[in-house]
Amino acid sequence: SSACAAELSNNMSGDKSQFAGNEQQKDIRSSNILAAKAVANCIRTSLGPKGMDKMITSASGEVTITNDGATILDKMEVAHPAAKMLVDLSSSQDVEAGDGTTSVVVIAGSLLDAAERLLSRGLHPSIISESWQQAAALSVDILKSIAIKVDLSDKKNLVTAASTSLNSKVIGGYSQSLAPLAVDAVLGITEDLKSSSTVNLTDIKIVKKLGGTLEDTELILNGVVLDQGCVKTAGGPTKMEKCKIGLIQFCLSAPKTDMENSVVVADSAQIDRIFREERRYILKMIKKIVKSGCNVLLVQKSILRDATNQLSQHYLAKKKIMLVQDIERKDIEFISKATGCKPIASIEAFTPDMLGTAESVIEESSGSGKIVRISGVGNPGKAATVLLHASNRLVLDEADRSLHDALCVVRCLVKMRYLMPGGAAVEAELTHQLTQKAKSLGGVVGYCTRAFAEALEVVPYTLAENAGLSPIKIVTELRKKHAEGKSTYGINIKKCTVSDMKEEGVLQPLLVSVSAIKLATETVQAILKIDDIVPTR
Repeated sequence: SSACAAELSNNMSGDKSQFAGNEQQKDIRSSNILAAKAVANCIRTSLGPKGMDKMITSASGEVTITNDGATILDKMEVAHPAAKMLVDLSSSQDVEAGDGTTSVVVIAGSLLDAAERLLSRGLHPSIISESWQQAAALSVDILKSIAIKVDLSDKKNLVTAASTSLNSKVIGGYSQSLAPLAVDAVLGITEDLKSSSTVNLTDIKIVKKLGGTLEDTELILNGVVLDQGCVKTAGGPTKMEKCKIGLIQFCLSAPKTDMENSVVVADSAQIDRIFREERRYILKMIKKIVKSGCNVLLVQKSILRDATNQLSQHYLAKKKIMLVQDIERKDIEFISKATGCKPIASIEAFTPDMLGTAESVIEESSGSGKIVRISGVGNPGKAATVLLHASNRLVLDEADRSLHDALCVVRCLVKMRYLMPGGAAVEAELTHQLTQKAKSLGGVVGYCTRAFAEALEVVPYTLAENAGLSPIKIVTELRKKHAEGKSTYGINIKKCTVSDMKEEGVLQPLLVSVSAIKLATETVQAILKIDDIVPTR
């Protein structure tokens, strides 16, 4: 007791040397929270259907217009390590759910703001962290209890969820045509609608073409569209019926020496001999291709030498074989799956059983370029192509990102087959139920849980603010409805009021909300646990 008294008298006399470390910890923590909040505030105005867009310019003069949280943060130059954690948080949400990338950062920013207030009142970061972990687990249970079960055969609900995602984008006006297209694309590549637990979105290829409008966008399921024209320099065909398609990964040109080496030719007889050997070498390959019955040839892009040369193009045109070259290496697997043909690595393996079949292969003009359309594939795999049109490059790129989000929303419903009401109804219900729970918990845990619940109100508040409504009036009305037990009530931005989101058809996947709460809480816990930054060389 005498030791305690001595320590207390030291404190009273102003000797705070033993607390010097605590002051530094506070400074580091508040610095981290401030940096992370700055990132959250930066993209907060992009939340919701009436959210603002950001124009991002790079050093090279490239311009991007978007309101997708993951894209904004990915392109933003963030120096502070804690702020980088929010960038990683957004990309994690993008991988896990594909949508809700802005919401998750806004929630994390609000939780950090609440944490700052709790820390200023003397609560220890570990206590806040543990309490919030329990609150996040409780939130997930609440979400699951109010979720609406959905069947993948019920296309109407899937289209509604995809439309809700698209409505908050720049291209929201085209959601009526793009939402059903996204649903058909994902369902088209799903192995089994009843038992499948995930979908690989790499099986959906988006081909972007300038020209036309977004309404001209089309989905190709029983076939594929290639983003280049066919080779016509030697007079080869541009249209083929009853096709046998070969996909080769070797070059139809004469071998070259290594980069450092060279061949010195002394006289004209040797030049003639080289030409003869080259002709014989190429003719041998062409004969093998013709013998197999192939009449459409797709050639992989080559770096070291030409994929095809003029001589091989001439022979192929003579034999009426359609040639499409410079197929990207990353597209080989997709084309193989979509057309049913197997990639051929050497001429010895070029046999009829390696070929795919299709009713027609036609070169078409599309916007500002050419495309090759393969239709009526005989043995197609689970693959789909979306041919996306737009009037300019900025809209085209944003349409690509928005369509990807819509595809991710449908994938979420394949992973976890539950829907939730949108329009901040979920966050308002969580705030209401967690506040009730906090009263029964009592003590410090109850106090922290209540702070967590209040922090979630940032979503309805921001939605109302971005729509030009009165946030306090709307959030108060929303609280009243949820206190009356109307758990599906959210903010109706079109009518500037609070209404039933289920009836309005504003629905989002359960996975998006669950993932956002879990990931935001984890990131905030990680930031709170940091008490020092140690630079290393």
